[in-house]
Amino acid sequence: MNLFKRKQYVSVNASNINEDSKEKKNNDVKSGPAVPDGMCVKCTGCGKTVFKKEIGAYRICPECGHYFRIKASKRVKMIADEETFKEFDEKMTSLNPLNYPDYENKIQTMKEKTGLNDAVITGICKIGGFDSVLCVMDSTFIMGSMGSVVGEKITRAFEYAAENKLPIVIFTTSGGARMQEGIVSLMQMAKVSAAVAKHSDAGLLYVTVLTDPTTGGVTASFAMLGDIILAEPKTLIGFAGRRVIEQTIKQKLPEEFQTAEFLLEHGFVDKIVERENMKNVLTEILRLHNPKGCEFNV
Repeated sequence: MNLFKRKQYVSVNASNINEDSKEKKNNDVKSGPAVPDGMCVKCTGCGKTVFKKEIGAYRICPECGHYFRIKASKRVKMIADEETFKEFDEKMTSLNPLNYPDYENKIQTMKEKTGLNDAVITGICKIGGFDSVLCVMDSTFIMGSMGSVVGEKITRAFEYAAENKLPIVIFTTSGGARMQEGIVSLMQMAKVSAAVAKHSDAGLLYVTVLTDPTTGGVTASFAMLGDIILAEPKTLIGFAGRRVIEQTIKQKLPEEFQTAEFLLEHGFVDKIVERENMKNVLTEILRLHNPKGCEFNV
C-alpha cells in the first residue's frame, strides 16, 4: 500500500468560475431594485445612509440627530418672515487683488455651482414681525471663507443697521480667512469689528448664531462679538485647528474641545438652540430688546 499516493481531485476550470461569477453578478445587478440618484445621503455624524426625505425641512439625521449643513438661501427662508427679505449688495463679487493664479476661474466655478456671488447673503427682513438686518454665511462657497466681499457686505449691513436703528442677526459658518486674498482678507476682521463697535455704541442689539463650522478669522472677530451668542448643537467653534493647538501647548485636549457644548460650559456661548426652535428664540430676543415694547407675535 502506497501511503504517499496523491489523491485525485476533480479538476475545475477557473475561467469558467470567473465567467459564472460575472454572469451571476450582472444578473443580480439587473434584477435588484435600483435606487435613483440623489434619494439618499450619508450622515457625517453616524455614518449611516438615510433617505433625504427623512431628514426633513430642518435637515436633521433621524438616526443620530446630527445637523446637516444648509445653504444660506434655505436658512433665510427658515428665519425671515415670508416674503419680507430684501437682499443688500446682491451683485457684489470678488476681484483678484493679489493676482492669485486661477482665482477668477475658481470664483466663477463657485458662482455656477452655488448660485451665489460670494459666501454671505445680507439683507433686511422681519423676524417674528420685528424689523431686523439678517446676514447668513454659506459654507458651500469656498467653505464660507472671509474675503473682501464677505467683509464689505457685513460691514455695510452693520452700517445700515446703525443708521436705521435696527438689530442685526448673523449666522456664521466659515473655514477662516480666504488665503487667495492674503492681507486684504485679514483686514476684514478689523473692518467688520469697527462696524460692530459703532453699532454697539448706538445702543443696538447684535445677535450671533454660530453654526458648523465657525473657525479662523470669523471666530476671532465678529462671530464672538455679539451681545447674545447662540449656537446650534455640536457646532465646531474655534480659531486654530486641534492638532496645531496640541502641538503648541504640548498637551492633549479634551474630546469635546471646540464644541458648542464645551463653549457653553465655559461661558463663551449664551445658549444652544435646536434648529427647529431658532426662529422662536430669536423672535423672543427681539421682542425683549424692542424699545417699542411690541408683543410676542409669532
